[in-house]
Amino acid sequence: MDEASSGAAVGGLVKNGAEHVASVRDGRAVFLDGERVADVSTHPAYRHAVESAGVLYDYQAHPDNLQRMTFDVGGGRRISRAWQLPRSYEDLVERRKALVEWAELSCGYLGRSPDHVASSMSGMMMGIEVFENYDPKRAQAFRDWFDYARKSDLFMTYVINNVQGDRSKAFGSQGKGAEDMVARIVDEDASGITIRGAKLFATSAIMANELFVGSGQPLRPGEEHLAFSCALPMGTKGLKMLSRKSFEAHAVSEYDNPLAYRYDENDALVFFDDVKVPWERVFLLRNTDMCRAQLHDTPAHIYQNYQAQIRLSVKLRFLVGLARGIAQTIGTINFPPVVDTLGKLASQAALIEGMVFGMEAGGAMRGEYFLPNKHLVYAAQVQSQEMYPQIISTTRELAGGALLMLPSSVRDFANPELADIISLTQISPAMSGEQRVKMLKMTWDAVGSEFASRHLQYEMFYAGAQFVTRGHSYRTYDWDRASGLADQLASKYRLPDFEN
Repeated sequence: MDEASSGAAVGGLVKNGAEHVASVRDGRAVFLDGERVADVSTHPAYRHAVESAGVLYDYQAHPDNLQRMTFDVGGGRRISRAWQLPRSYEDLVERRKALVEWAELSCGYLGRSPDHVASSMSGMMMGIEVFENYDPKRAQAFRDWFDYARKSDLFMTYVINNVQGDRSKAFGSQGKGAEDMVARIVDEDASGITIRGAKLFATSAIMANELFVGSGQPLRPGEEHLAFSCALPMGTKGLKMLSRKSFEAHAVSEYDNPLAYRYDENDALVFFDDVKVPWERVFLLRNTDMCRAQLHDTPAHIYQNYQAQIRLSVKLRFLVGLARGIAQTIGTINFPPVVDTLGKLASQAALIEGMVFGMEAGGAMRGEYFLPNKHLVYAAQVQSQEMYPQIISTTRELAGGALLMLPSSVRDFANPELADIISLTQISPAMSGEQRVKMLKMTWDAVGSEFASRHLQYEMFYAGAQFVTRGHSYRTYDWDRASGLADQLASKYRLPDFEN
């Protein structure tokens, strides 16, 4: 494994923020507004998000946090607990507590933080026998790469969705000129494979070290050229990232847009322009069922979505806290209907957190590793997809017109005349006018801004459409146990003897 190729080779005792920020200066090809970005760590569209990623590593490297946030992988090297392979319930809980601390640093708004894909890759490693049964050579390639990625404490992201195109047609039937719409294998030789085409959605790619490429969507017979998985450094030649609009770039100030200013992790379309992948980084090849199996027959899918619910539980706690803060700010905290509403919001946030605890308590061993309860993971996804837009809508209702009567920007406070007017009109029973504006600006960034709208869409669809998560819930529920109760009751009685 060429450790220098990712810009994040194994270093000292533990990876810190400065090392991570330096690692993204690898010549990666990120395009925004028609131009290639020279350095994502300094560009106004990304610099604060990159800095926020660095904060995660600085937090885990701090002497006061080192034992909680990291574990020893040998040779004195310590890495994030996201890479830990739990061998007991206690290991799983210890790991979750570290992930909660990381999520709290961004109030849960870094949806694709380093622990997300690390959790997925760790799940694959826990199910390495699935790769072994498929192809020992590909299994060894994954083992070697995983060992490198883990010891390097890489910030991973992934692209496992294909470009939608015409959803009524198969990928191979999109029409003339659409051959390069979806990433596919276009060549194979003694040194590796060559990929051309596009993949979605590379969330956090602008600040990650490496990209896992796979397929989380079912592939049909005849689509073997789309069936592969591999891992690539973000600076790989031919790897091009087409960034969506940057909300960070449009954030007026941290005071006006505190979330977008620091936590716009970005999303990108990745185009593979004849990207060469060496065999030591190819984990499966031309096997459509193995694309499914690497995620679903290993614990990968469970661990990545378990992490997502841990992170979401923190985000919901933040939003519910905002909702109560709004009621205090505008003086409605003691109104019975408001108390009723806040009580419901609190129960919704607690439901997801409680389900996370249940995933752990209801978990079980799979070989030598301890896994969260599969059905509770999927059940939580079903609930949270419905719950998140409800919480956003309810918070907006609690705020009412207060979110619409805010100063245009922090610069209004620099004008003495305007500052006086603000102090006269932004009245609150709980705080100063400046603090009231600050609270409401934060709330707008969380529930009403363009940044907030992206997060609403993300939480509703990052795990797939609702029919997808409900399908996972259906397939993993213990129907025999549920139906058995009805069968047991039915066996206790019968039609009466009408002849007597």
